[in-house]
Amino acid sequence: MAVSATAFARSPARLVAVVCAAQVLVQIGAFFWPALLPGMIPLWQLSNSEAGWITASFYGAYMVSVPVLVTLTDRVDPKRVYLFGVAATAAGHLMFAMFAEGFWSALAMRALTGMGWAGTYMTGLKLLADRVDAKMMSRATAGHAASIGISGALSFACGDLIAAAASWNAAFFAAGISAAVAWLAVALVVPAQSRHATPAKDAQGLYDFRPVFRNRSAMAYAIAYCIHTLEMSALRGWGVAFLGYVAVTTGAGAAAVLSPAIVATALGLIGTFASVAGNEAAIRFGRKRLIVTAMLASILIGATIGFLGSMSYAVAAVLITLYGIVIWLDSSSLTAGTAGTAEPSRRGATLAVHSMLGYAGGFVGPLLIGWTLDLSGGMSQIGWGISFLSVAMLMVVALITFWAIRPRELEGDRGVGREG
Repeated sequence: MAVSATAFARSPARLVAVVCAAQVLVQIGAFFWPALLPGMIPLWQLSNSEAGWITASFYGAYMVSVPVLVTLTDRVDPKRVYLFGVAATAAGHLMFAMFAEGFWSALAMRALTGMGWAGTYMTGLKLLADRVDAKMMSRATAGHAASIGISGALSFACGDLIAAAASWNAAFFAAGISAAVAWLAVALVVPAQSRHATPAKDAQGLYDFRPVFRNRSAMAYAIAYCIHTLEMSALRGWGVAFLGYVAVTTGAGAAAVLSPAIVATALGLIGTFASVAGNEAAIRFGRKRLIVTAMLASILIGATIGFLGSMSYAVAAVLITLYGIVIWLDSSSLTAGTAGTAEPSRRGATLAVHSMLGYAGGFVGPLLIGWTLDLSGGMSQIGWGISFLSVAMLMVVALITFWAIRPRELEGDRGVGREG
């Protein structure tokens, strides 16, 4: 006997499985652009700064859209907002495949995709939160994060493989079809909410972020997250191009076995597990200690990766992998720190600020690398060295700020109650 979509979705586990599968289908095309960047720069005769702008437009559109779209889920069914986000993602990929032919068209299409992701990422989690109980929600959160992390990592290899087998247009077309399948799955399977919560009487205060900025502890974690995301987006946006440069200039045979896209994919998979392990380590050894250690390690590797990695493909691949591990190591810990030290009544607003600051950093990261490369004369050992060094210097500022504010540990973390 056939099982109706509504009956299927009434099972919380099945509902979580459908939404997580949809997130994989939506996210799988997210990093096709940086994966194909080494070939697209000469094809469209882009400067490094222009390539950086195209990469950054995804994060910029997310940053602008997320407070509007995520806040809207407190007023309307998250499913409707989610479907809008998935539709925008599919349209962005399909239009990129059909119409992108240079800087401006690519910039616009990547921005549309970024807006779509703003309506998909956190709204997907909110969609689940409104439909499953607290016990299932903990597993749903873990599955949601894992599905996004793994599919984001596989995005590099998938984009490279499809483009190699067909064309770059085919890669983005496949990404658009994948997102369209996700739209159909959620539209047909996830039940609508017949009645959503009415706005609170003091709803106007929902958009007053001044109390959030006065919460020094939460802001310390959020500021650190901003530079953390800057580092991550710089590495994601330019890692394949850096490895491609090293492979060409050193004549590395290793690149034929471990291509830049494969290294980036492995990095994303390892980073997903590093993030989970880092949060567990923060609970056991102390959150501030874990975050400071990760910052120090990223400063050390970031300051040297461009200079040393440019001399050998194998060294570059190892350093990029290590760099990714230490960047991802404190990812979950920073977000948990912001959420855990937020005022309970303003946790949503605090996380909105956290997300906006994070993607503001994500917007700047790719631009910073592109600008620095152009200002230093293009891709060279010196150019790459200075570019990654500039990111490391910003992390030094973030580390000093974090240490000066001295945020609180969370309940359950080792050392709770100590100020040091």
